[in-house]
Amino acid sequence: MNAPSCGGAAAVRSSTRVDVAIQGIRLLDAPVSRQSGAGPSDDGHVLLGGVGTAIPINPDSPFTINRGRLLLDGADTGLGVEPVRRPRFYDLRTAEGVSYEKIARLHSANVLATTVVQTCVRYAEAERCRFCAIEKSLEAGSTIAVKTPAQIAEVARAAYELDGITQMVMTTGTSNGRDRGATHLARCVRAVREVLPDLAIQVQCEPPADLRTITDLYEAGARSIGIHVESMDDDIRRRWMPGKSSVPLDEYRAAWREAVRVFGHNQVSTYLLVGLGEDPDEMVAAAQELIDMGVYPFVVPFRPLAGTLATDVDGVPPPPAQVLQDVTRRVAHALMAAGMHGSDQAAGCAACGACSVLQSEGA
Repeated sequence: MNAPSCGGAAAVRSSTRVDVAIQGIRLLDAPVSRQSGAGPSDDGHVLLGGVGTAIPINPDSPFTINRGRLLLDGADTGLGVEPVRRPRFYDLRTAEGVSYEKIARLHSANVLATTVVQTCVRYAEAERCRFCAIEKSLEAGSTIAVKTPAQIAEVARAAYELDGITQMVMTTGTSNGRDRGATHLARCVRAVREVLPDLAIQVQCEPPADLRTITDLYEAGARSIGIHVESMDDDIRRRWMPGKSSVPLDEYRAAWREAVRVFGHNQVSTYLLVGLGEDPDEMVAAAQELIDMGVYPFVVPFRPLAGTLATDVDGVPPPPAQVLQDVTRRVAHALMAAGMHGSDQAAGCAACGACSVLQSEGA
């Protein structure tokens, strides 16, 4: 692979990483990229200063690449840029003729990721998270609606053997059941662990109504978990996540505490999105509450993505760079004071760090 891990972000200056996270790179030719989907997308995956990084592709960005160097308005920033090469497993198909690339995708340099169910019960416009485009990739034909455990295990083994993946992330759209999709996640984890018993796997889901499901995920073989709230401000949640905000924050807190009990301190994470209109001081205070529980707050800038309501209807811009840097720096200091680093997680978004600036700040 192109790099041993996503981490090692000390080589990338925090201010430059913030600016690139907000403004992206113009004319970025990235063989590994993602458009639409459930999380950060419309990006290209590169090694920025040797660090695995997901960069928005922006035709209006002042950043460009020339001969493997990152330029700002034509001036060399001192950072090298190497696109992550296209993985070999993308060229394979299942016996049924389904492209492996439609079942799981490479993220950054060494992370295999899949959305095991590409539909969400909350996707009707009145309920949809306004930053989410989970079903757009399905509509575009770039994925399939439901990946079976056998399909995911087949692709994971190929990605491990051909491209050297070192960790895997499995997420899911929310289902109508009390488990909110976690039961199928557990089946998929178990299937992968049967063929790759040592592969580190993170699962991501909403808080299940029955907290015993969290133990089921661990016993299936997951070693870290993301239970993503995006904001701990109820007004922000109702505005941005009308359907998801019906799950009270107290249910999230109960799920996080149970997940920490089952998976361990700093093996649980949650996204916090900068740029939804939340007061920065309140966001940092919310992050501190999470840290005190042993939960890693994965601070990520809101991205205006094509196909989302935030972009197509609301026209919401990305957050100001100074706000992202301020929140990220303060949260990183709190994490380090607690001895928590994303690189210490077994697998997942915090372990990879490509979509955040936290690792550039040492967390």
